[in-house]
Amino acid sequence: MFIWVFHRLSGLLLILLLGLKFFTSFFLMTKAQKPDWALVLHTNPLTDTFLIVLGVYHAFYGLRTVLIDLGLRKEKLLFWVFTGLGTATSAALLLIYFTRNY
Repeated sequence: MFIWVFHRLSGLLLILLLGLKFFTSFFLMTKAQKPDWALVLHTNPLTDTFLIVLGVYHAFYGLRTVLIDLGLRKEKLLFWVFTGLGTATSAALLLIYFTRNY
């Protein structure tokens, strides 16, 4: 039940966060004078962290759902495997994101 609720909520949050990123990028690409609010929202590391973590877990839990639909019935094992994979992948991507030098 937790995975089902998380998958639905993370999908909604991903739509909102990606919409915010796209919306602010339009203001940053088309104007000669860049609005401060758009620059702050677009370069906010908290937004990027949420996008990375939610995107990774949403993808892995979606794969888990597909495997269960295909007939694999070890739901507890799949939960822990995909949670571990999601944690490792999120940690690696966040490490790359926060240590980049550009």
